[in-house]
Amino acid sequence: MADRPRDLAERMARRRKIAGKPGQAVRDGYLRETFTLPRAAARERAQAFFARYPKAGYMSVVESWRELPGGDIEFTMRRLPSAD
Repeated sequence: MADRPRDLAERMARRRKIAGKPGQAVRDGYLRETFTLPRAAARERAQAFFARYPKAGYMSVVESWRELPGGDIEFTMRRLPSAD
């Protein structure tokens, strides 16, 4: 018997790990890397990331960033695993 759309949605929700919980990863197909660097080094690292994984091919993006009390920048870069 075919599942109802609600059954399918509930099953998918159980499989997905919730973002924001420490120690858990998001299973959405993207690869993420988090860095904590001084502002100038963070800018260089992001530029190098985009040079290696272009936005058009890998859907690369700075997913989140914040300035820490010491002036360092913590940021997460997100990309697809391959550009096909």
